[in-house]
Amino acid sequence: MDSPLATVPDNIWIAACAHELAKRWRTVDPKELEAVARELAHDHHLREMPPTEAAADWLRPLSRN
Repeated sequence: MDSPLATVPDNIWIAACAHELAKRWRTVDPKELEAVARELAHDHHLREMPPTEAAADWLRPLSRN
């Protein structure tokens, strides 16, 4: 059974994920953040999550000391 988020169009999911990344990486060019979000969308585990959770999950190792 597909995740309900699988029905969210990729462009919407990617835009929301890039927006979340921008909240945490304010100095990174938005086009670069969109490229990262596009790559994250190719990860099936992350793509099944809401974009905000996927971004946080992907960033988690970077925030550990």
